[in-house]
This record gives sequence, structure tokens and C-alpha cells, in this order.
Amino acid sequence: MKLRPLFDKLVVKAAPKEEVSKLGIILPGTGDKEKPEQGEVIAMGPGRVSDDGKVQPMTVKIGDKVVFKKYAPDDIKIDGVEYLVISESDVIAVIE
Repeated sequence: MKLRPLFDKLVVKAAPKEEVSKLGIILPGTGDKEKPEQGEVIAMGPGRVSDDGKVQPMTVKIGDKVVFKKYAPDDIKIDGVEYLVISESDVIAVIE
């Protein structure tokens, strides 16, 4: 199934949480069950429609790794894979 977000929505695949031990050892996949705050953009809409009816282009692009507000995303599951849907306005930064 293909997913096409509308307007200023982004589909993000969450980055796996990693926990670091007291000794600095990274323990992958052991993070708590809190909502993720980072991920990779895998699909996006055309942009937000302004009050005058013009489409404002998105500032992020597919493949960008982004940091977003903790409780902003909506969880969806397609073909057994979990994704997050967020508005572009909930993106805090792009990781370069």
C-alpha cells in the first residue's frame, strides 16, 4: 500500500531509541516506551495552503532526519510497519 500525505503532513519512520549505560555502552532497542522524538521523512504532502489559496512549499525533503515535538505525532500502521504522521510545523530541526 502506498501512503500519500496531504497538505503539510509528513510521514516519518521513527529512529530506534538507544539507551546508554553508565559506562557509555550503547544498548540498542532498550529505550523506554515513550514516544520517539526523531525520525526520517519517507513521504510528504505538497505543502500548506495559505489564506490566499497558494501552496507554500515544504522546507524539509524526503530522506531528511528530523527532530520533532514529543507528543506531536499520530501513530499509524500500514502493512505491519509503524509510521508517524506529523505536521511540518511540529518539526523542530533537521539533523545534518
